[in-house]
Amino acid sequence: MNQPKIHAVRATENHQLLVEFENHEKRQYDVKPLLNNEMFADLKNVAFFKNVKIEQGGYAVSWNDDIDISEYELWRNGSIIS
Repeated sequence: MNQPKIHAVRATENHQLLVEFENHEKRQYDVKPLLNNEMFADLKNVAFFKNVKIEQGGYAVSWNDDIDISEYELWRNGSIIS
């Protein structure tokens, strides 16, 4: 199954992302495990973390040209929110 594209994203407390996909399913994704990776270290800054945006086409969320998370990762490893 192909995962749906991202429709909306919001950074919440404790380095969590609330992601809504085009099929209206919502998933919560915990970014904390990524923070020890040098690529994601800037996300430790809460103000920077809250500036998440959707990449054009809905294929990822990003913070800048260097830091992004794919829709596949968010879909596959996010927790379903009822």
